Amino acid sequence: MKAIVMTQPGGPEVLKLKQISEPKIKADTELLVRLKAAGVNPIDTKLRSRGTFYPEKMPAILGCDGAGVVEAGGKGVEKFQVGDEVYFCDGGLGDETGNYAEFTVVDEKFVSKKPQSLSFAEAGAAPLVVITAWESLYDRGKLQPGQRVLIHAGAGGVGHVAIQLAKLQGADVATTVSPENADFVRQLGADLVIDYKQINFVQRVLDWTDGEGVDLAFDTVGKDTFFKTIEAVKLYGDLVTILEPDTNLGNLKEARKRNLRIGLELMLTPMLQGLVDEQKDQAKILQQCARLIDEGKLKVHVNHVYPLAEAMKAHQNLEAGGMTGKFVLTMD
Repeated sequence: MKAIVMTQPGGPEVLKLKQISEPKIKADTELLVRLKAAGVNPIDTKLRSRGTFYPEKMPAILGCDGAGVVEAGGKGVEKFQVGDEVYFCDGGLGDETGNYAEFTVVDEKFVSKKPQSLSFAEAGAAPLVVITAWESLYDRGKLQPGQRVLIHAGAGGVGHVAIQLAKLQGADVATTVSPENADFVRQLGADLVIDYKQINFVQRVLDWTDGEGVDLAFDTVGKDTFFKTIEAVKLYGDLVTILEPDTNLGNLKEARKRNLRIGLELMLTPMLQGLVDEQKDQAKILQQCARLIDEGKLKVHVNHVYPLAEAMKAHQNLEAGGMTGKFVLTMD
């Protein structure tokens, strides 16, 4: 099969299209999936540039997100049949084969039926971002109807899903974006759109909340944005981030004074720690999101589709920043 193989850490040029052996089913509950699409995520570019979590197992195939068709299953498979269209988030961290390839093997426990209304490219873009946004808002942040939430980088892959999930929960949403993306996030339901390049987002949020601050802030940017956001959250509020706070750029003194609950979200934890039940729960999130998608209540925006052979170009453009939605690789 054709696959994008990474033999060493480095720039996008280390991603090479090669012909390698097709993966084989080894466990009774595994599926062989003919991949049709794979999402391209920031974790992929980070692993490519700095090395995977398992450097001793090089070469590696990146890509956590996958969508495709079941080609075969182990004798213990119960939920899927040959020909089923599926999507999932599994592999691609350097241990198990990722989804920048024509085939992959994945346990059925971690797989969901693809939303019927989505193309394979759209389905391949969805898993990591919908799981991240869902866990951040609903599990870490405990978002409730009627609350106010600030979502940073609302036009991005995770951010644009988070806006929609927050609105589905009955929350009022403020989001920070570049001015060229203002209309995009308004169409997703954002109530307050903040041009972070021109406006002090903390003051704008305080004005919006009559000086109180939001119930929940969701940081997808990190760096000093995380520490600045503390002052935009109400007393006893929640601040969830998908990035590790850099204590060289600030401290948590103000967060402590406000008695904030800090949530650290890493949707990769089940894969990294081998937590089967937790990864099964993530598949259930995909099932629920598939229903929302097919009901027209949730959309995943695909910015650009690249053929598998152009993975290097996809990484280059993702690292350039400023994009809306997701980049996707397709295998046809």
